Amino acid sequence: MADTTSETFTTAVTLTPATAEHFDLAFTAVTQPCPWPKAYGGDLVAQAAAAAMRSVEDGKTLHSMHSYFMRPAEIGKEVRYEVELLRDGRGYTTRQVRGYQNGKALYVCLANFAAGEPGDSHHATAPELPGPDELPSSAEYLAGRSGGTMTPGSKAYWSGGRSFDMRHVPGPVYLGVEGARVPHQALWVKPFDALRPVEGLTDAQRDAAALAYVCDYTILEPVLRVLGLHWAQEGLVTASLDHAMWFHRALPPGAADGWLLYAQQADAAGGGRGLGSGRFFAPDGTHLATVAQEGMIRVAGRP
Repeated sequence: MADTTSETFTTAVTLTPATAEHFDLAFTAVTQPCPWPKAYGGDLVAQAAAAAMRSVEDGKTLHSMHSYFMRPAEIGKEVRYEVELLRDGRGYTTRQVRGYQNGKALYVCLANFAAGEPGDSHHATAPELPGPDELPSSAEYLAGRSGGTMTPGSKAYWSGGRSFDMRHVPGPVYLGVEGARVPHQALWVKPFDALRPVEGLTDAQRDAAALAYVCDYTILEPVLRVLGLHWAQEGLVTASLDHAMWFHRALPPGAADGWLLYAQQADAAGGGRGLGSGRFFAPDGTHLATVAQEGMIRVAGRP
């Protein structure tokens, strides 16, 4: 699609310094357009990651985040991120970030940073899957298709409005579940165009924020898949509850502009909640990051 761009992401993580009201530092950011009643949760995770990274000036890198989503965020509205400088140590640094909108806290996370040190390493193994060139893009998959609650707005958003090209294995769960209801899936992700510089972040920090941003779009899909649900399901309501992410190593320069593999699985489902986990891999199989997220999953009219 000629008009697709990754600028939605870089706009989301461009923060404006503000006067702190609760903690030590503050920034504001604006949630980006989407066709749902509430803002995309990845906006909050990535914006909080950017705020935390901008508070660390000694070269340590973000290695983990642990988040809770407490209230829905309004779309296109400013969120104030207050950063508490909990600890600055020689090896590790810890920050708390709270997001406020309309005077109420809607998001909170703890972020930890590491100086790094030499030693042996081990990482998970990437699954062997078809390459992205063998798979349809979301736009190609959705062309000529309709059904369920999908609207022209949601179709356009899935096709090209999320900053990243996403190619599923097996096929996506936009309008149905293709094949068996298996508790796993994978997708290749790549920005629609090269990521732009983000004021206040190094390119490496921007790339970490990119993983935090894109990871939330599909992390609950293996749970939907195993339950036989899809995004256009009548009566389906989902919401992010809590989120954890570990960054095992920095992306090589320029790697975030190319294809990355995101392998996911459903770990649990029940009680109106589902837990999904995922791993990001570079094309050479290097394990870059791990994600876990629990979400609310409800279908109106079902017991």
